[in-house]
Amino acid sequence: MELDLSPKLAKKLFGENGGSYFAWCPSELPMLREGNIGASKLALEKHGFALPRYSDSSKVAYVLQGSGVAGIVLPESEEKVIAIKKGDAIALPFGVVTWWYNKEDTELVVLFLGETSKAHKAGEFTDFFLTGTTGLMTGFTTEFVARAWGLGRKKCLSPKSNTETGMALNCEEAPLDIDIKNGGRVVVLNTKNLPLVGEVGLGADLVRLDGGAMCSPGFSCDSALQVTYVVRGSGRVQVVGVDGKRVLETTLKAGNLFIVPRFFVVSKIADPDGMEWFSIISTPNPIFTNLAGKTGVWKALSPQVLEAAFNIPPDAEKQFRSKGILMLSSSPHQIKDISLLKSLKINLGYWFNIGIYLVSSRVYICMEMKLMVFYF
Repeated sequence: MELDLSPKLAKKLFGENGGSYFAWCPSELPMLREGNIGASKLALEKHGFALPRYSDSSKVAYVLQGSGVAGIVLPESEEKVIAIKKGDAIALPFGVVTWWYNKEDTELVVLFLGETSKAHKAGEFTDFFLTGTTGLMTGFTTEFVARAWGLGRKKCLSPKSNTETGMALNCEEAPLDIDIKNGGRVVVLNTKNLPLVGEVGLGADLVRLDGGAMCSPGFSCDSALQVTYVVRGSGRVQVVGVDGKRVLETTLKAGNLFIVPRFFVVSKIADPDGMEWFSIISTPNPIFTNLAGKTGVWKALSPQVLEAAFNIPPDAEKQFRSKGILMLSSSPHQIKDISLLKSLKINLGYWFNIGIYLVSSRVYICMEMKLMVFYF
């Protein structure tokens, strides 16, 4: 049975004047059940309030839009009230109680991605509300609730910043882990910059590609699943699985969610307006292996191995010339015909491209059945 890796949009499960709740269903995105992954979104209008609840899954929350206030109560801990805004990533371990409030005109939208191996239903989150029509506390009388929670001693909530609480990391403001000119920028969420993800058991990253740039082919070498939500923009994606079979080739758009199985290789190319995505990885400190690019595996292999692997004959250069193949004798950093390279979407500083093979002192670029050779 072939895996259906097609990207999907979330479906609205319920909503009222204050806000709406959306989720991705395993029946439409089977990899959710296969990978024990849950995914949902909360959208709150002005003065919208998401009632206190806890979940059967550990999660990472990511603020897609707007700003507001969140209340977080870790087991055996006092409530932490934090100010949240676009770009904030928040680790939510098992047993945490949360509530969310939007006091601004702009809609507050929060994405939840998490692991469901201990959940009631594989691939789905189940929330247990403390209040509301289905809340656990509705079974108690007002007197019991008031005495148990000291509701007669209310005080004004004063939210604190992320730096004060250590509960969240703003991925749009954090130091960049990767920064490639005219290519892209990456921020990785792990136990170093947000220790709480160690309890969640998930890592995450925010990737922003410039127009036409490529995220070179790579895979998780520690058997982790990668769950990706497209935040902004659009682009193309290809995923290659067992026996070199291409299992996905499609266009990604904002709002899409898709999952890359363990050890499968994925690569993305942004459309002219660029593309941004937020991903969780099913390990708190993910390790990725790139097959191309500056740190790619191909660059680490010896020229003899590459020549043998790609069956490149010793007289390849002579054959290329006889067939009229383009050959440029200057360094890639000194090539004068930059317009040609731009048309091929090649990033000179990083070789941010698929199909790039380093052999001896040359770079062979395979694109659209044409082989182009650049001397170093």
